[in-house]
Amino acid sequence: MFAVFKTGGKQYRVAADDVLKVDKVKGEPGQIVAFGEVLVVGGEAVTLGAPTVAGATVAAEVLDQARGPKVIAFKKRRRKNSRRKRGHRQEFTLIRITEILTDGKKPSLEAKPRVKRAAAPAPAAAASAEAGEAETAAAEGTAAKRKKPKAKAAAAKGKSKA
Repeated sequence: MFAVFKTGGKQYRVAADDVLKVDKVKGEPGQIVAFGEVLVVGGEAVTLGAPTVAGATVAAEVLDQARGPKVIAFKKRRRKNSRRKRGHRQEFTLIRITEILTDGKKPSLEAKPRVKRAAAPAPAAAASAEAGEAETAAAEGTAAKRKKPKAKAAAAKGKSKA
């Protein structure tokens, strides 16, 4: 199931468990916020709003309140000794979509606990393979150190003649 909702003058197409940045929304990290301006709800049957879908809301958990990268607005008027430099950092909210609700249902007030996946045994096998590659590379490296590079050998011959 997916939904298209509007916040901060922008529209976002989302599904459950999507993580996205939206313009700053009130809420502390861990808190659930609801977006009521839902334009489209889709799944097996698509419901278009005119302009919004009645009774539909998108619930999201606030993950972080942060600021974006610095944008420099530099203005110069040539030959006038006039320059202006101004920086700006846009504030945003990082959210995770918890659920898409229809028929006037209310969002749950608590965030669902995230299930942490167990570490797969594949990285351990990869680490042992990397260790084996490192040993062979070390053995090859010692053999490579014994040989002089051609440039140094030529330079050494040139010095002995002079």
